[in-house]
Amino acid sequence: MVRNRRANHSPRGGGRRFVVHEHAARRLHYDFRLEADGVLKSWAVPRGPSANPRDKRLAIRTEDHPLEYADFEGTIPEGQYGAGTVTIWDAGTYDNLTKDNAGTEIPVAEATERGHLAVFLHGHELIGGYALTRIGPPGGRERWLLVKEADRYADRTNDPLRSKPESVRPGRLNDEPTPSTG
Repeated sequence: MVRNRRANHSPRGGGRRFVVHEHAARRLHYDFRLEADGVLKSWAVPRGPSANPRDKRLAIRTEDHPLEYADFEGTIPEGQYGAGTVTIWDAGTYDNLTKDNAGTEIPVAEATERGHLAVFLHGHELIGGYALTRIGPPGGRERWLLVKEADRYADRTNDPLRSKPESVRPGRLNDEPTPSTG
């Protein structure tokens, strides 16, 4: 029997926001974004996030985005950076689980600089613990791994990218054209 995660969990209020944009640019990829210090810390994940702890997904650190971008869905015109369709694939809140050796929380911006952070996502589709770990030198096109923690929300059989074609916004499918919102 396949578990219906939507029936068992919904995003809870409060906390910091996260968003995953499906971005059909030159190549389809997913932008994983965490609210921290007044911006969205961002990674491009070519194969998208996984619910399987065995999957280690490459995540390329990108520039921080303004918080307003968390609500963006639309088409970025040709000739502009990131040209293509952007859809909100998942969104919700998260808890920062990153701690130092004494058990004190390390702020997300500092954890990003250090090269490792752990979060618990309260999304529509992504639920549970996820870790981001830098695997290359800092600076430039930083390479990271996005990995699902082996918690009760892990699912080795469900590929959320294939099982969730609709946008977080009601009545929209991710493969539908999106009107430009400027």
